[in-house]
Amino acid sequence: MNITVKKGSFADIKTQAIILAFCEGEKELHGAAFDANKKMNGLLGDVIKSGDFVGRPSEVFIVYARGAITAKRIALVGLGKRKELNLEKIRSAFAAVMQHLRGLNIKEAATIMDFDLLPDQKKRFIAAVVEGARLGLYQYTPYKTVGCDEIKEMRQLAIVADPGEYSVLVDEIKKASIITDAVCFARDLISAPANEMTPSILAEHAAVVAKRKNVRYHLLDKGKMKTLGMNALLGVASGSHQPPKLIILEYYGGKKGDAPLALVGKGLTFDSGGISLKPAEKMDEMKTDMSGGAAVIAVIRAAADLRLPVNLVGLVPATENMSGGGALKPGDILKSYSGRTIEVLNTDAEGRLILADALTYACKYKPAGIIDIATLTGACVVALGEDVIGMLGTDEKAKEEIYRAAQTTGELVWELPLWDNYSEMIKSDIADYKNSAGRMAGAITAAAFLSKFVDDLPWVHLDIAGPSWTTKGKAYIPKGASGVTVRLLLEYLQNRCKKE
Repeated sequence: MNITVKKGSFADIKTQAIILAFCEGEKELHGAAFDANKKMNGLLGDVIKSGDFVGRPSEVFIVYARGAITAKRIALVGLGKRKELNLEKIRSAFAAVMQHLRGLNIKEAATIMDFDLLPDQKKRFIAAVVEGARLGLYQYTPYKTVGCDEIKEMRQLAIVADPGEYSVLVDEIKKASIITDAVCFARDLISAPANEMTPSILAEHAAVVAKRKNVRYHLLDKGKMKTLGMNALLGVASGSHQPPKLIILEYYGGKKGDAPLALVGKGLTFDSGGISLKPAEKMDEMKTDMSGGAAVIAVIRAAADLRLPVNLVGLVPATENMSGGGALKPGDILKSYSGRTIEVLNTDAEGRLILADALTYACKYKPAGIIDIATLTGACVVALGEDVIGMLGTDEKAKEEIYRAAQTTGELVWELPLWDNYSEMIKSDIADYKNSAGRMAGAITAAAFLSKFVDDLPWVHLDIAGPSWTTKGKAYIPKGASGVTVRLLLEYLQNRCKKE
């Protein structure tokens, strides 16, 4: 959906629907709502006074204009109580009203920005409207053939602006559109079935991203990995007929010679569990085990489009984890790229194996820090639920800044401890480390394992196993892939750039 800015009065905008936002319990009409009510002979006031619409969070009510104004209808949307208003409620409200209008087969709408709602967060207010509207309307439909002509889509949202606000709106809408495009791009990659999103196909998508200015693309194939000794990654790939890839995207938007920030994303395009086979139920969702990798590629794409003044390197170890005659077996020992040896106790604890080699490779860039993003453990979902990202690591400043960025983007983050005693749990009797310490503290011991492959570099691990995929649609995240951490990391990067 395209979002444009138009100068003038809402009463003169010819559109199928005008969206007006209201806070709960407020009877007085102001601004555009006051003008609309006057032109409609008090109809909006009657609706509110009667209690038919009270402005509860994401409540939607349609009023037909009947020629009183140029627009055919007015869509009232609730924001909840003014004193409790935040960016997340704005996103949710605009997702709800846009979804409702789409359900009525409305193709275009317009809205007015009431900056008095959050006067100290004008730019973030604009971004929240764009994010809610565009992300809430996301649909994944490329494989629909039956009834595909009946799929409803919104085409345009116009934001009516005073002349003095026009340039601010245009700039912020452009930025928010780039970011939401990146989220939807990640959602598309994650949603694709595993037969249509193999490691090779994922690499092709990364190569397209690299056509942007200041972005470079490198690819390590199976032969190169073997030469380098990436046996942890190759071990996971050994049961699949699909060749593994280590995808590398470098973005140079900062000063020449400045150390890059390394982003490493888990890229399991399908995870059967290998010999330690997963249950059949919900195994289809294991196409999403490359959500971290998709997020990394999407962040590089958006960073280039936003022209962020920062240097980044994105690494995505991509493979399938399958069973078969050549597959990795419980009890096998692998010598990783770092030279450290790993005893494989569970072939379904494979994400940390491919990340081990990718993290070691990331160290070659001598980065200013490393952030890895992975659908790593079911234990994190047990600990924090399906809506929360687990955060661990050694970079206290980065963890604090990521947490602060999460307060803006609404992507919930909670830190788990990474004390020294957890490292004792991953020591192997016959190798350096074992890839599974059992059920106890599973999310933490997985992170403890990863910590052994980042040298002494500042490092943060984000476990997105819970929020990467939703089986129930919520607010501006329709059922399916969420694209989680794309907005979070871009907010973190933008804040980081402002400080430097």
